[in-house]
Amino acid sequence: MNLVESFSLTELGYKHLVKSPMNYIGGKFRTLKQILPLISGNINTFVDLFCGGCNVAANVPSRKTICNDINFRVMEIFQTLKDTPIVLVKDYIESRIKEYKLSKTNEEGFLKFREDYNKVPNPLDLYVLGCYSYNNQYRFNNRLQYNSSYGWHKAGYNENMERNLIEFSERIRSKNIEFSSLDFMEMDLSFLGENDFLYADPPYIITTGNYNDGNRGFKDWGKVQEEYLLNLLDNLNSRGVRFAFSNVLEHKGKTNEPLLKWSERYHVHDIRMSYNNCSYNTKEKGGSREVLITNYEVVG
Repeated sequence: MNLVESFSLTELGYKHLVKSPMNYIGGKFRTLKQILPLISGNINTFVDLFCGGCNVAANVPSRKTICNDINFRVMEIFQTLKDTPIVLVKDYIESRIKEYKLSKTNEEGFLKFREDYNKVPNPLDLYVLGCYSYNNQYRFNNRLQYNSSYGWHKAGYNENMERNLIEFSERIRSKNIEFSSLDFMEMDLSFLGENDFLYADPPYIITTGNYNDGNRGFKDWGKVQEEYLLNLLDNLNSRGVRFAFSNVLEHKGKTNEPLLKWSERYHVHDIRMSYNNCSYNTKEKGGSREVLITNYEVVG
C-alpha cells in the first residue's frame, strides 16, 4: 500500500477534540491523540464499523461519515442528537430529571425511571439513565431491557456531561454523517474505493466485557466473527482501500496468536494505554498490548 503522511492534531481540520457523551466500554477518547495522526488524511467516506461511543468518527475529518454499531439503542441516541436542536434536548433532560427526582442518592426514582423506559424505550431517556447508572455504562439483558444498576453518589448529570453533550451534538450536526445498526457481516462495503477509509474497533476476543459475551441482547463475538473481519480487511486491502484496525494482541498473559500472525503482513503501531499504568509489553504485570494495525505505512 502507499505511504500516508502523519498529521499533527492542529492539522486535522477541527479546533479541538470532542468527547462522546456516552461512557462506552472500550471508548477511544483517551488514546485519540495517538490514533488520529495515524488515520488522518484526505478521506472521502470514512466508515466506523464498530463505532461504539463514536469518539473516533466524530473527530476524523472526511467528506462523509458512516457510523455503524449493532447496538441500535445507542445509535438511536446519536440519531436523535443529530436531528434535535440542542435546546430541546437540554429541556427534555432537565424535565426528566425533575419528574423522577433523579439525584446521586435517589435510587427509587432511578429504578422507577428505568422501569418506565423498558416499557416505552426513548433514546433521550436512555441517555439520562446512563448518566445515573453505575460507571455511566449502558447494559441490557437478553430481552433488550436496560438493566444497569444505580450509580450511588458518583453518578449524575453534571456540567461536564452537559458540555460534552453540547459539543458532541454540534460536531455531528456539522458533519455529513449517517448512523446504522447492522451486523457488520451484513454491511455492503463494495462502494469503498482508494479515497475512502475504514476503521474497525471490534470487541477483543482475548478480553472480557459485557458487550461481547452474548448475554446482553446483542450478538456475541467469537472466532467466526473475527475470522470474517480479518478476511474483510484483506479484501479491502486488495482493492486499495485504506483501513485502521484497533485491537489487543496481548492481555494478562494471553496472546491472540491468529491475530498476531495476521498482523505480520501489515503495519503495527503500539498504543500507549494512558488509562492503565501497566506496561503493555509486560506479561508479568498483567498488562495489555493495544495496537493499531494499518495497511499503509505512516511517515513523518
